[in-house]
Amino acid sequence: MRKLITNKALFTPISLLILMSIAMPVAFNAWSAMLNNFVVEKAAFTGVEIGILQSLREVPGFLSFTLIFVLLILKEQTFAVLSLALLGLGVCLTGFFPTVYGLYFTTIVMSIGFHYFEAIKQSLSLQWLSKEEAPIVLGKLLAVGSLTSLIVYGCLWALLEIFQLPYWINFVIAGGICILLAIIMYFSFPAFPSKVEQNQNLVLRKRYWLYYLLTFLSGARRQIFVVFAAFLMVEKFGYSASQVTLLFLINYAFNFMFAEKIGGLIGKFGERRALTFEYVGLILVFVAYGLVENASIAAFLYVLDHMFFALAIAITTYFQKIADPKDMASNAGVSFTINHIAAVVVPALLGLVWIWSHSLVFYIGAIFALLSLIAAQFIPKSPAPNQETRISFRSKVIES
Repeated sequence: MRKLITNKALFTPISLLILMSIAMPVAFNAWSAMLNNFVVEKAAFTGVEIGILQSLREVPGFLSFTLIFVLLILKEQTFAVLSLALLGLGVCLTGFFPTVYGLYFTTIVMSIGFHYFEAIKQSLSLQWLSKEEAPIVLGKLLAVGSLTSLIVYGCLWALLEIFQLPYWINFVIAGGICILLAIIMYFSFPAFPSKVEQNQNLVLRKRYWLYYLLTFLSGARRQIFVVFAAFLMVEKFGYSASQVTLLFLINYAFNFMFAEKIGGLIGKFGERRALTFEYVGLILVFVAYGLVENASIAAFLYVLDHMFFALAIAITTYFQKIADPKDMASNAGVSFTINHIAAVVVPALLGLVWIWSHSLVFYIGAIFALLSLIAAQFIPKSPAPNQETRISFRSKVIES
């Protein structure tokens, strides 16, 4: 039976969010860092297989709308912890199935836990944080995750390069730690009540159209980076698993130093300016990816690309400002489904394009970034209910 702890100074909702922000990167980032080398070395993957695997990985994200039905049975907080444990289990199993179909299976297990967790974490964050503190705290959570990733990648680099442990042991260590932290969270933290009772059905509101569009484009664009930028480093430039880990280490060092500051800047300058800066930068980076022939320049672009991720907080804070507080849980699943509509299709289709032209894949990414830039210009200076965009529509709701 869960132990109830009343020490409010230590066991607060923010403390739980911080611990969650530690547990997830331990498993998922270790999996991500080793995946490309593991599938190439142990299962002889090409661009086709990695594209299919990454598309399968996004299927649970596409089905995130089912979150609202699970929440009819489980509390959000409980389901978040169970999802973390499932994420850890999938990572633990990865090294034991070095075949094409085995990797497809373990990836789906891992991905179900990951995507449900990310959707619920977003919902809980927007419910537990005020609009004023959200940008700063979300930035702090990103910084905590980045610091955790720094430690994970540092340890992983040592285990691969110095101790030369086989992949399967590293997968077990990373997944096992995540499961252990999930158990600690379940038995140590009390159940925190929601400030506002959440809608128990799926809700799509016409007045959220711009948020949905930005979320959709973000999913398509991000997949090109996550799947093909990392694969480029291995396939074209011959980066080893330890070198890829070192590259990730640099990425998260920058995030740790600047993520909380970026959250504060979003609160100061507004979502439209923050996203405009991000998308202009991403257009330039994607075009440069298509032209790069030097391994060091490619590594620099990879780090620069990753630095822009922190600015994506602005999409979340924009939604919090315009949304009905009762929509947070329902929207968490819906928005993740919208985010993954393109994510399910893009990796597999672009995996075929990759065989013909690496550059064209990244030019398509630049087009998605350009569309995002255009969409961001419709965000008003001060987003609020009934002031969601610079174009007015009457609010409608579609329920099921």
